Amino acid sequence: MSGHSKWATIKRKKGANDAARAKVWSKLLRFVEVAARQGGGNPDGNPTLATAIAKAKGASVPNDNIQRAIKRGTGDLAGEAYEETSYEGYGPGGVAMLVSCLTNNRNRTSQDVRAAFNGRGGKLAEPGAVAWMFEPKGVLLVTGSAEDEVFLVAADAGAEDVRSTDDGIEVVTPPDSLAAVRDALDAAGMTIESADLTQIPKTTMQLVQEDAKKVLGLIEALEELDDVQDVYANFDIPDDVLAAIA
Repeated sequence: MSGHSKWATIKRKKGANDAARAKVWSKLLRFVEVAARQGGGNPDGNPTLATAIAKAKGASVPNDNIQRAIKRGTGDLAGEAYEETSYEGYGPGGVAMLVSCLTNNRNRTSQDVRAAFNGRGGKLAEPGAVAWMFEPKGVLLVTGSAEDEVFLVAADAGAEDVRSTDDGIEVVTPPDSLAAVRDALDAAGMTIESADLTQIPKTTMQLVQEDAKKVLGLIEALEELDDVQDVYANFDIPDDVLAAIA
């Protein structure tokens, strides 16, 4: 399991006590709004919106808030004009990093992201410098079901890979198949803990404890920024090192 997946696990475990719930909700609702603006307000015909809604509901965002975000996206309610932008860089130890943002002020976002990199031992890179090291994928985490049962359902719906992790069964899909696989697993009565559009590194680099702590600190600093939606990185941390710093 990649370092990014392990970092996601840490966040899930601490999420119940996370005082930043309002910030998390704000980011998820921004994702819903932009998805509705780009592909329409009907999740049946907009897989990205369907994924955004599922993520928001998974974080216990009230349905009224979700519906208002959809209406802002479709223009039925007034709202900010957010746009997608991304940044590429290197973290401590040479880790390649992609930072995905939704912003209404590119200059502010650029300055904030640059400051986070510079303050945590990283540096920004030119566009294209590290993006080629990642592949867009859909990733679901299923719990409470046997791997072979998940495989049969997920494979029929278009999944590329199914594998066991410490947290459950991880299902990897092409981006366009995430919604179909999620619906098939749900229809089969399986428990879906998360379903995300993500960027998976083609290869990973293993980090020693000193660099691992710095990389996780940089990711956390970036994710604290209001405009940052997701941070992807191509590191791997051995379990014993992760346990020592988690």
